[in-house]
Amino acid sequence: VFFVLIVILLSGKLLGELVERWGQPAVLGELVAGVILGGSVLGVIPDPGTEMYEIIHVFAEIGVSILLFEIGLETDLMEMFSVGRTASAVALIGVALPFGLGFLYWYTAQPSIGATPEGISFAMVCIFVGATLTATSVGITARVLSDLERMHTPEARIIIGAAVIDDVLGIVILAVVAGLASGAAVGVFAISKIFVFAVGFLILAVLIGNRFAPVLFDAVDKMRVRGVLLVTAFCFALGIAALADWAGSAMIIGAFAAGLVLSSTNQFDSVVEKIEPVADVFTPIFFVAVGAPVNVRLFIPGSEDFDLGVLIVGLILTAVAIVGKLVSGLAVRRPDVSKLVVGVGMVPRGEVGLIFASIGLPAGILSGEVYSAILIMVILSTFIVPPVLKILFAAQPQPLAPSIEELEDTHF
Repeated sequence: VFFVLIVILLSGKLLGELVERWGQPAVLGELVAGVILGGSVLGVIPDPGTEMYEIIHVFAEIGVSILLFEIGLETDLMEMFSVGRTASAVALIGVALPFGLGFLYWYTAQPSIGATPEGISFAMVCIFVGATLTATSVGITARVLSDLERMHTPEARIIIGAAVIDDVLGIVILAVVAGLASGAAVGVFAISKIFVFAVGFLILAVLIGNRFAPVLFDAVDKMRVRGVLLVTAFCFALGIAALADWAGSAMIIGAFAAGLVLSSTNQFDSVVEKIEPVADVFTPIFFVAVGAPVNVRLFIPGSEDFDLGVLIVGLILTAVAIVGKLVSGLAVRRPDVSKLVVGVGMVPRGEVGLIFASIGLPAGILSGEVYSAILIMVILSTFIVPPVLKILFAAQPQPLAPSIEELEDTHF
């Protein structure tokens, strides 16, 4: 385990340094490191189902939780509310349109890759394909925005807000998809219950946390033991994330809520300063783990896994996935916000798309060929966003970083 962690961390940092020297965000290098270390190349990171993979997966979950915790710390609730309507519109379009386009494409084109498993209706396959196109990996875009020092732009606030709403909707869709996979009946009441739980947890966590967290952290701040503030903040983030998962929501929503809560405490500056080194260790593990499942043999003619039909369908699904999210940017009506930047920021599917697809494969709803085509879509939609966002932001003036006085006014 130690050896694998050493290789993951050093490879992620070294390739991150390399791509930064090429003018690209470091996260792209970490994703490439994951591809190289994955089972299709070096095999350092084992395939899912092994004990080692489960250990690495736990570290990756901590990494993405700390990343969303940092984003929550940097997010001003008032500014979030100011873009709430726009973010909601972006999220709704960004979920409904890709699902509809994906379902319609599969239903009308009926791609001849892989046979529909016995006992599975073609309509169910269409639903699964559409569902895999709805996801947005907030972690990928958030890391790019952070690397480019653009987290305080209105585009970033809209993207993060829309991605959080997207995750709530994604939880509902994921529950429906999982129900279909298990053969359970999925009704309106069950779907509504999941939605209310997801939204309700985020609201309650912020309301209750804002009441009790300041008292807790004022008491912690008076303690003398070394590192107590960092440990308490770290445990607070993981604790709210775990509660979110227990309540039927997503862990990343809980971690985001924890950051929102602590952004209003007197210890805000200290927490931000102390949590950054923790994020520097754990967050790269997440992005390397996202790149690890990529099977590069899918793209190499002559290899045993290469299938031209699968590649073509994968490229079509990628186009559908990109168009569906780009159109969501048109919901932005503010003249000071780039519609294209918002649309591109919603494109990456990352690990969320993989989770959706991985439900259908073991359940026998998706054939291996269809799963591979979806995997191609996830890979391409994830890898193209960092350099494209870099180019789009390069054409815009660099925003001024908020001063200490502005941060104090915002958080105190």
